[in-house]
Amino acid sequence: MVTADLVIINAHVRTMDEGRPEAEAVAVIGNRIVAVGSTAEIKRLVGPNTRVIDAGGRLVLPGFNDAHVHFISGGFQLANIDLRDAATPQEFAERIRRFSEKLPKGRWITGGDWDHERWPGAPLPTKELIDPFTPDRPVFVNRLDGHMALANSYVLKLAGITRATPDPPGGQIVRDPRTGEPTGILKDAAMGLVYRVMPEPSFEEKLEAARRATDYAASLGVTSVQDMSAGADVGVYQTLLERGELKTRIYAVSPLPQWERLKAVGVRAAFGSPMLRIGGLKGFADGSLGSTTALFFEPYNDAPNTRGLATDEMPHMLERVRGADRAGLQVMIHAIGDRANHEILSIYEQVARENGERDRRFRIEHAQHLRAQDIPRFGRDHVVASMQPYHAIDDGRWAEKRIGPERIKTSYAFRSLIDSGAVLAFGSDWTVAPLNPLLGIYAAVTRRTLDGKNPNGWVPEQKISVEEAVRAYTVGSAYAEFAEKEKGRIAPGMLADMVLLSEDIFRIDPVEIEKTRVLLTIVDGRIVYSIDR
Repeated sequence: MVTADLVIINAHVRTMDEGRPEAEAVAVIGNRIVAVGSTAEIKRLVGPNTRVIDAGGRLVLPGFNDAHVHFISGGFQLANIDLRDAATPQEFAERIRRFSEKLPKGRWITGGDWDHERWPGAPLPTKELIDPFTPDRPVFVNRLDGHMALANSYVLKLAGITRATPDPPGGQIVRDPRTGEPTGILKDAAMGLVYRVMPEPSFEEKLEAARRATDYAASLGVTSVQDMSAGADVGVYQTLLERGELKTRIYAVSPLPQWERLKAVGVRAAFGSPMLRIGGLKGFADGSLGSTTALFFEPYNDAPNTRGLATDEMPHMLERVRGADRAGLQVMIHAIGDRANHEILSIYEQVARENGERDRRFRIEHAQHLRAQDIPRFGRDHVVASMQPYHAIDDGRWAEKRIGPERIKTSYAFRSLIDSGAVLAFGSDWTVAPLNPLLGIYAAVTRRTLDGKNPNGWVPEQKISVEEAVRAYTVGSAYAEFAEKEKGRIAPGMLADMVLLSEDIFRIDPVEIEKTRVLLTIVDGRIVYSIDR
């Protein structure tokens, strides 16, 4: 008689499998699910060495698959300064002062993830806030969206940035309107002027960051991630995998401008093992709404002198997408503003026509602000909308002042995209937003902004159901990485990635979803996280 290695019984299993949407129990042999059914049926597979988990009626879901993270940088941020909830410029500066005092001389202060929209009047920080207590220490702390950062005077000098330095293509050096001197704020491509002089972390430091990240992901029920900034760090994940320390499946994405490097060795999309794969390429069309660098057709309401910034990649975008797609690689483009989304959809449409029909799964990362006429193009042209719902309840606090009441109607248009036939793949954009997928589900279902001012939801007509949100975090994100035949559902033959939750998010008030905790996480048939129930 065949016996299971692990079974879960007495559960409310929401399988995301249309053939059997609900069940009571699951059996696993090795790293695969072998049976899904009633508790009585699955108990027949229990042998003397079977590990039995009694769920006590709690909810079991497929493991969450975060379709858009910056995983190693997230691991670094777990040990870095946290400025996200600093409520004033003074608190921002004080946290940097205290953090600076603990560090060895010469160590850079980076990360931060500050949000000036939390501050009264939303002023951008300046180097004068932090110069007095960091005269001989490099400080380069980014806004939470990663599209602008503050450098102190020490770093500006290291990077050779003066009032005479021109804005690089696709970037902006913010200057004092009275003196013309750099304020310390660098937007998008201008941040590259500093990155050139920053020391690269060692392999061991990256390894430790990745270890922190995979442990943290396990605690949140995240069993797979699609790392948008993996680049040349695949070896970090390979080392953790070899050591048996990798608790998260990784789709490691490289920069689109380097597509020929993957073509040269013949790699195509989603190459590798179930734990570690490559073949995806990420490009950038524009910046972000918070930095007023997202590219729109019309000017910003609160900055009428700008429509945002196209990146320095855009002049080469068509050529790169065409070449990468022809080589069988998967292309994913960051686009936030309505014009950026329109232009990328048009490039995708042209390349698909030129290169011929195939299962290419073009993606737009973020797809935040869309014109109504562009929404049906996602479903029609099979473009995956890779979106991060937490951004909606964050940006929703101030988005209307940026782009007005009309354009917000199709911002984070989850409902409209699903209704038009698009595939939604949900993620977090960690560290831009929290990694916790339950917060993302809460955001998509309630759209209650973080400031408490939209109890019935910001742009409530774009809310979706719990079922749809969970599907986007499991089935949708698996499809987005060519993995829907192996993960995203609890069904026989699928990889054994599952999560046990403290509450049944399908049955409680959606407002309570954000309080739900992960009790148990299973990856590849192994328990990688558990707390006492």
